[in-house]
Amino acid sequence: MGMTAILECRSVTKSFGALRAVNDITFSVQRNEVLGITGPNGAGKTTLFEVVSGFSRASSGTVHLGGEDITELAPHVICSRGMMRVFQSAAAFDTLTAWQNVYIGHAFSRRHPPLMSLLRITREDRASCLEALERVGLAHRANTRVAELPVLERKFLMIASALVSNPSILMLDEPVGGLTQDEIDQVFDLLTSLRKNGATIVVIEHVMRFMVKIADRVMVMHHGEMIFDGEPGRLARDETVRSIYLGEKEASRIAGAEERKR
Repeated sequence: MGMTAILECRSVTKSFGALRAVNDITFSVQRNEVLGITGPNGAGKTTLFEVVSGFSRASSGTVHLGGEDITELAPHVICSRGMMRVFQSAAAFDTLTAWQNVYIGHAFSRRHPPLMSLLRITREDRASCLEALERVGLAHRANTRVAELPVLERKFLMIASALVSNPSILMLDEPVGGLTQDEIDQVFDLLTSLRKNGATIVVIEHVMRFMVKIADRVMVMHHGEMIFDGEPGRLARDETVRSIYLGEKEASRIAGAEERKR
């Protein structure tokens, strides 16, 4: 484990009865690194996210954030320690405006009752929300009701809601799921910009051409176990990954994408 690790998971296991959904997973995420986690459906990726972010208790093992053991902490406490998770569903309060939704994320990270906090928003709070919207290119949508936003903008809104508290690490669950190629490229551009400005990101994703472009390192899970942890360029050459997950056709596509990346 590196000295600059933001997140460290040590021998994390999560069992549901006799089923080990996550089995003895150890990894770390360094400051300003983008780690991609992928694998077949049912591999244990989301369960691992649930454990790391406090929504599910590990059966054994530990999770450390910035050197602090957060294994037993509740999700809202973990948020206040600097970890923000963006869910796949992009669920939001449709009747509120974009900036009000961002503020709810801000209040949650500070352990304030979000809806009650809407009654006492300071000028500084609003400025922070508008700045977060600016970072994802949604400043012009600040006063738009969320129900009116298209899918991509809702995804960006959820990222803004996480960024407003200046987290030490962002946890993104399938940020490009259901998007067109042009929209996927826009997500790539946003995450690249955040990375250049110092963000540390962990992302679950199935779209492999996106994954190999955005990630510094990729972890592949299968039946709760880690079967690969390394640079994206090695993915297509790994026989286990090719046979269990990618297949020859996708491996060839990834190899081509990696060549173009260079």
